[in-house]
Order: sequence, then structure tokens, then C-alpha cells
Amino acid sequence: MSEWWSYRPEDMLLFSPRVYWRMFELHNAAIWPLQLVALASGIVMVILATKRPPRGERWIAFMLAVIWLFVGWAFLWHRYATINWAIRYIAPLFALQSLLLLIACVAPQVLLFDRRGIGKWSGSTLAGIALFLYPLLPLTFAANREQAEIFGIAPDPTAIGTLGLLLMARGKLRKFLLPVPIIWCLISGLTLWTMEDPRALLPIAAVALTLAVGVW
Repeated sequence: MSEWWSYRPEDMLLFSPRVYWRMFELHNAAIWPLQLVALASGIVMVILATKRPPRGERWIAFMLAVIWLFVGWAFLWHRYATINWAIRYIAPLFALQSLLLLIACVAPQVLLFDRRGIGKWSGSTLAGIALFLYPLLPLTFAANREQAEIFGIAPDPTAIGTLGLLLMARGKLRKFLLPVPIIWCLISGLTLWTMEDPRALLPIAAVALTLAVGVW
């Protein structure tokens, strides 16, 4: 105990990077081809947020509610929690986010996707990163392509994509929908930083952009 200052952040990890990324590989193999459905739903949500058809915001809220519940249950609870006991205390936040999104789905005028300017463009950028950049990251880092993180399947692109959509929106419930994705991005960014993985910059940058646009 007298040498506690010699510990490094990575000494606190409950798993190795190899185990962490292997988890994504096993998860992707187990649920294939749901990745295609999840990715398509993300593209549809961005189109709905941009074109703003009647009741489009309710479909966005509903699809996000299903996605957050699925990711929290299938990935966090049944996968991630097996290598990190702390995740069992985080997974309920995904259920809470799903519940809030269901409220936005049924309650009128609490979430409207009609923002312009910096909100629209910054939100579109984050959504594009979540949908199209994240699946390509294994190629960039010379990793196994089966370890790809897909929006609606893995928590990081799901949280970042949700922040992007929320930046494109306004309404009474928006401020209550931001904390859970922000909290997850900070947790994941810290985890990846502890593993000395440069991908930690993505969730942290997403939080920074979200807060900057909020201040703006």
C-alpha cells in the first residue's frame, strides 16, 4: 500500500484490450445480420430528421428507444458485464434512456427536429461519424473487421449518433435525453484512453462538441 503512487491507470482495468475487442467480435457473430437492420434504421432516422415529414420525430424517438433498450440488454448486460462488473450499474441507464425516448414518442411537441445552422450541421457530422466512420475503424487500426462497432449494436456509435440527432432537435425533453449518452461517452472514452487506444478521442470529442453547441 505504501507504493500506491506507482500504479498506472491501465492497472485498474478488469480486462485486457484483446478481451475487450474480442467481445465485439463475438457479439457481432451472435446477432448477425441485425447489424444491417440497425445501420439502415440509423440512416432512416437521419433522413427523417432532415426532411421532417409528419410524425417523423415520433418515429425517430421510437427507433432510438428500441435501439437503446437492445444495446443495454444485449451488449452491456449480457456481454460487457461479464468482463466488467461495474457495467451492471450502468446498463439501467440505457433502459432509462429508452423510457425517456418512449415518452418523447407519445407526448406531442416535446422533441422537434427543425433546428438550423450549427445545430443541424454539427448533429449531422456526429451522426455521420457514428453511422459510417465507426464500421471502418477496424480497417484503420489493422484490427479484425468482425470487431467493428455498429450504430444500434455497439454503445459508442449509438451514443454518438444519438447526440448527433439530439443536436438537430429542440424541445422540452431534449435536455433530459442528453445526459445518458454524454455519461456513456465519457465512460467509454476513459476506458479506451486507459487502454491507450486513440479511438478514445471520438467519444470525448463528441461530448466536447455537444457541450460547445449547447453553449453556443
